[in-house]
Amino acid sequence: MTGRRSVETPIGDTFSKYYADKGKGDLGRQGAYRVDAERELTRFREWCLGGKSDPANASPPESWAGVVDGDTVRFADLDTTVFSDYARYLSADGHAAGTVLTYYAHVASWCGWAHAQGYISRHYARESDAEDPLPENDGRRPGDQQAWGPIHRDLITQFVDRRVSEAFDALGAIEVPHADRGDPESELWRTKQQARFEAYQRCREQALVYVIAYTGLRGSEFLSAPKEDREGRNGIRWRDVSLADSSVTVFRKSREWKEASLPDPVSTPLERYAEILDVPESWPVFTTLHRPSLAAHVTDGLADAGLDEDAIETVRDGVPDLIVAAEHDLDAPKPLTTGGARSIMKRLWTHDALAERRDELDLSLDGDYLELHGGRRGVGEVLVRQFGYAAAARYLDNSEEQVRAAYQHIEAAERADMATEAFSKTDRRVNDR
Repeated sequence: MTGRRSVETPIGDTFSKYYADKGKGDLGRQGAYRVDAERELTRFREWCLGGKSDPANASPPESWAGVVDGDTVRFADLDTTVFSDYARYLSADGHAAGTVLTYYAHVASWCGWAHAQGYISRHYARESDAEDPLPENDGRRPGDQQAWGPIHRDLITQFVDRRVSEAFDALGAIEVPHADRGDPESELWRTKQQARFEAYQRCREQALVYVIAYTGLRGSEFLSAPKEDREGRNGIRWRDVSLADSSVTVFRKSREWKEASLPDPVSTPLERYAEILDVPESWPVFTTLHRPSLAAHVTDGLADAGLDEDAIETVRDGVPDLIVAAEHDLDAPKPLTTGGARSIMKRLWTHDALAERRDELDLSLDGDYLELHGGRRGVGEVLVRQFGYAAAARYLDNSEEQVRAAYQHIEAAERADMATEAFSKTDRRVNDR
């Protein structure tokens, strides 16, 4: 080959072209997909250059020298063996099977693109010899993926409801004399503020659980998605929420701002959450409570407002930083990330008080905790069964084809019932069972 499609082309020179091509269309690939693809292709190139320790292809692992002698990897250096060795490296690097397959898929997709573009003569990454070292797919069918059922929703919502009630009981039990209210020197006032913050935390957990359980929103649509640095992926704000209209404005996967529904069960938790702390509409609905981040945010904000170090220390003494930020009209703190929400869900699901109840019910669950997407899939299960695929697709902001693929186990069960009914009219053996 000659020209810009030559096998002598450095592979790194094509990455940006690949990202641009894959970023087209309505597949949501301009955000997290591009970030993930860039990370994996960078990893692949570094491995080819010997910049990674490789326990699968070298002993000791640090002696891995890569597949080229110089500092440039060209398409001419690639073959089936290279991709086979890379698959072996990923498999031995301590990742779960699904993660290995995902990482390799990004590199394989680029390889297929390069083949289609004429840089290489074959799609090496998808040849059987290249894929042999990859772990087996876990074989999960669509219906095997986690989906919250009614019992999961009941258990987790009852748990957070009880925690909110207990927090408000504790808050109400603290009576502060009028003269002490707002006095930073008052121990009773500081205790009240700590209890108020505790109630805020419990309300935040409750609102989060209800949104996951009943709205069907994707985590990246209402929380901060750190891999997608763009407007619409940094958490919904209070200005986006309309409790009167039972709706919230979110940036959908189609890269369009759309109104999503807030079913009745979500309204009360959100209302209570909004009332516990009076914050500007520009604030995220779900704020981070990461202490170092909030401490730096409040300290910098108060300094910008003209307070010196002693005054800042007095203001912050014994009062949670989030309350300080709200009462001093500081800029919005960082929003809660999808990773932070997962941590909250894990913490709730493994809480001793909830674990005891889970053991009593002998619950089955695909996964170690109630996952964000499991909530969305649970919503889809209910809507498909009650209203059909088209209605569920509209609610979930998916195509009907995608919903049918995701919930094909429901349709398969319905077809089985239909066939059984049909055979019951013709075959005596069916009626005898």
